Amino acid sequence: MLLEVHGLRKSFGSGSRRLDVLKGVDMTLDQGELVALMGPSGSGKSTLLNIVGGLLAGDEGAIALDGRDYGLKGPASVVDVRREKVGWIFQDFHLIDGLTALDNVAFALEVAGMGGKEAEQRAVEALERVGLADRMGHVPEQLSGGQQQRVAIARAIAGDRRLLLADEPTGNLDLASAAEVLELFKSLCADPKRGMSILMVTHDPDLASKADRMLLLRDGQTVASDIRSAWGLDGGEEE
Repeated sequence: MLLEVHGLRKSFGSGSRRLDVLKGVDMTLDQGELVALMGPSGSGKSTLLNIVGGLLAGDEGAIALDGRDYGLKGPASVVDVRREKVGWIFQDFHLIDGLTALDNVAFALEVAGMGGKEAEQRAVEALERVGLADRMGHVPEQLSGGQQQRVAIARAIAGDRRLLLADEPTGNLDLASAAEVLELFKSLCADPKRGMSILMVTHDPDLASKADRMLLLRDGQTVASDIRSAWGLDGGEEE
């Protein structure tokens, strides 16, 4: 088991303005697994990712990721989680204009404390893994949207992190590029040498249906789901 989340709770505000977003989330993620997380807008999907990714502290509960226990401590206390355990992919690519694909990936590693020569070698390897060996010298404006997202993925995996958190990773891509990103995710998870797992937030039912498993975040908790129930088509209560 790579990731275990137990009884995770998170609220915002206080008194009459208190909003309970996560109400005891329990979930697991196996090594090599691609899991799609769906749910209505405002259901707490990004909040859950932020706590798992070490960007936000939970109020109650516990997280165990690849031998590291955390969940209730602030970002300053879990820097190692962000540097060594978790890689992020967002809807926006967050690449630095003017830097080549290679430099975008290497720079992120150097910021995390890696030496320049090793960072460059890791960046080369990561870009090769995502199919951009012939685009390393290109700056973002010379790359398509799908290629830019591949650079962002290379940046996320370059440090050999075990868990990739993807928040609407295909939101700014056309259908063909989105399909390519999904196939890349599946190949990363299937690589027996790396043991990477991916938790992907998406509103795209086609994307979600191709994951190994789906979870629905509803009423502050996660439940096993399929496309019909995720979109309220199973005859159950509406979201």
